[in-house]
Amino acid sequence: MTSFIFRRLLSGVLTLVTISVFGFVLLYSGAHDIARRLVGNTAAPEIVARKEAELGLDRPLIEQFVEWATGAISGDLGRSWFSGQYVVDALAARLPVTLSLTLGATVLTLIAGIMIGVIAASKRGVADRVTQVISFVVSAVPGFLIALFLVYLFGLTLHWLPATGYIPIEKSFTGWLSTITLPIVALALGATASVAQQVRGAMIDTLRLDYVRTLRSRGLPYNRVVYRHVLRNAAGPALSILGLQIIVMFGGAVVIEQVFSAPGVGQAAVAATIQGDVPLVMGIIVATGLFVLIINLVIDLIQGLLNPKVRVS
Repeated sequence: MTSFIFRRLLSGVLTLVTISVFGFVLLYSGAHDIARRLVGNTAAPEIVARKEAELGLDRPLIEQFVEWATGAISGDLGRSWFSGQYVVDALAARLPVTLSLTLGATVLTLIAGIMIGVIAASKRGVADRVTQVISFVVSAVPGFLIALFLVYLFGLTLHWLPATGYIPIEKSFTGWLSTITLPIVALALGATASVAQQVRGAMIDTLRLDYVRTLRSRGLPYNRVVYRHVLRNAAGPALSILGLQIIVMFGGAVVIEQVFSAPGVGQAAVAATIQGDVPLVMGIIVATGLFVLIINLVIDLIQGLLNPKVRVS
């Protein structure tokens, strides 16, 4: 297991380095126009050149990358070109919002997806067909439309929850919970449908195996067979799709945060991209890559704990 973790970490680090190199080249090679935007389109050429030198854009690209990478290794991702704020501080202020939405949606997806998938696989009949139809419809509807519908129904019509805005948890726990509920549901619905379908298919395949009939013939209760044996063996494919959906939800937060005016990484990414704030965009790319690396490693470790075959392989 130790060698497996080491290999996964090494692979993840190499992937992160590759993403950083390509991201840096693409962003900084076209960043010269940003200097003119910062000083004004009517500024004299010498003023623009002075701004480029201040930002380091007058140096070779490889030299700029080495300086950035050296700082990144020590935890310094540079400063925002527009606000002057350290990128690490900007991310630290916004990551808790995005992570709270993503982790909340993950918990909801895990619980609801497993429950719906198990019921559909066990009961079959009408329950299975209804689940299939609902999952198909929810998967086909874009996340931002679901978010707008939730805002209209629960925020503007019923007034059960705030339509937009975000209250930090340190100010009010109930206020924080009320402001993240609708974004979490909007993020989780599509992921729940995918996980439920995967659990259902894996459960049906596992229920047909010989060892399940053997356990039932020995008099074990059906629920015990399903939840203790069948669900554990069917968890592998479900975990794989859950890991993918967590990454999708983290990326989907870009749109959801815009709809609900949540000050998270997604909102910062949109604003920084429109402005051309290259250091902040680069920091968001690195943070996203690191998040994906951690999620993939955690999913692989959980699969190894649940399934001995994975540990052997």
